[in-house]
Formats: sequence, structure tokens, C-alpha cells
Amino acid sequence: MNDLLLNCDIGESFGAWTMGLDTEVMPFIDCANIACGFHASDPSVMRKTVALAVAHDVRIGAHTAYQDLVGFGRRSMDCTPQEVEDLMLYQIGALEGICRSQGARVSYVKPHGALYQDMMRKPATLRAVMSAVAKYDRQLPLMLMCTRDNSAAQTLGEEFGLTLWFEVFADRAYDSQGFLLSRSLPGAVHHDSEVIVSQALALARGEALQASDGSALHLNAQTLCVHGDNASSVAAVQRIRQALDGLARA
Repeated sequence: MNDLLLNCDIGESFGAWTMGLDTEVMPFIDCANIACGFHASDPSVMRKTVALAVAHDVRIGAHTAYQDLVGFGRRSMDCTPQEVEDLMLYQIGALEGICRSQGARVSYVKPHGALYQDMMRKPATLRAVMSAVAKYDRQLPLMLMCTRDNSAAQTLGEEFGLTLWFEVFADRAYDSQGFLLSRSLPGAVHHDSEVIVSQALALARGEALQASDGSALHLNAQTLCVHGDNASSVAAVQRIRQALDGLARA
């Protein structure tokens, strides 16, 4: 059985606009991927979210993204490697400052949305992301997508001296190579809580998932992404937490 850390994208409200049930989901997760102001959030939301994570003893991660509030960071941008490195450093540093004011620290990094997808398909982007993390603090793990073959990312991570946390999803469908299906495709996102919990447990047990072409897909991951967007998703996270704790005790 894999001892999966539960992580959640969180702190994505902005001004008077609220997104997600952060207070409800925080007690059940191990890692909080806190938005740093480029795809969502603002300084006040960041401060409140850090305080919530500290109160529940949850690890704090910098959830970095392209500078795209309107598109929620889900639109790819034509950034040079240097620009990617710069935006990574800017956002990690912003969250670190808020963390330090509350006696906490950023403890890992997870890119968001289009940047997360791009770095898995564009070697220059992945190199820029890893370079930024290594220059900021080589001790910070980098969270990235777990695919069928992680060897190229592992080799690059070793070059930069980084720890990599490969991530899987309980509520997403995969293609044959272990990449997430585009949200524009039918069935790309699971909404049935039974399916979500079942997939989480299969991943924790090291069992194969069924890829979109029907093939068996084995994913060796260290962390599982869950979501707290609504009451039903929070209930699913609670069930996953209880199920994983039960497996650990068995």
C-alpha cells in the first residue's frame, strides 16, 4: 500500500468572491496548495488560508501559476523559460513572507493548471520550474503529475538535487500514458463520490486504473489530490481520509 499524502488546492477566493470550502476540508488533508495571487487569491486570502493551515498543522505549499486571474490559470501562456523561473520565484517568495509572519514556512511547491500541464509536456518549462525551486530552496519538494513513465522527470530532478512528489487524482480520468484527460472531453472529471473514493483506494493499494483506451495503468505516486469545492466533495474527502487511515491501520 502507498502511504499517500492528501493534498488540496486551496485559498482560491479573491476579494468578495468565495471559492471552495476551505474551512471544511482543511481538517482532512495533509498538504494545502495555497494560491499565490497569479491564478487566484489575494494577500488577505493568503494570510487567512495560511492561518487555517497552521491551526490544523497542515503542510503549506506554494501553488504557483501563470499570471491569469481571468482564466484561473488554465490557459497556456507563451512564456520564456526565464519568465517561468521569474514568476515561480515571485510567487513562492510572496507566500513565504506571509508564512513567516505567522511562524510558518513554505514546505513544498505545486504548479497549477496550464503551467502544471505544460511542464509535463515541454522539457524547457519543466527545467525552468525546477531551476526556480532549486534556486529558492533545494530542500523544497516539487509536486508534479505522476504518469506511466516518470523517468525523464526523475532524471532532471536528480540533476537539480530536488525531491519529487508524484501526484495522482481521485476525480480525474487518465489517458494510456498517464496524462489527465482534457476537461473538455466527456468523462474527464468524475463527479460520483463512489467512483472518486473507489479510485482513491485503488491508487493507495497500488492497483491499476483503467485508462481511457481500456488499458491497465499503474501509477506510483506519493500524494493524492482531492478537492473541496462543494459539500459533496468535502464529504468524499472525509471518506477518503477515513479509508486511507483504515488501510494504514490494517
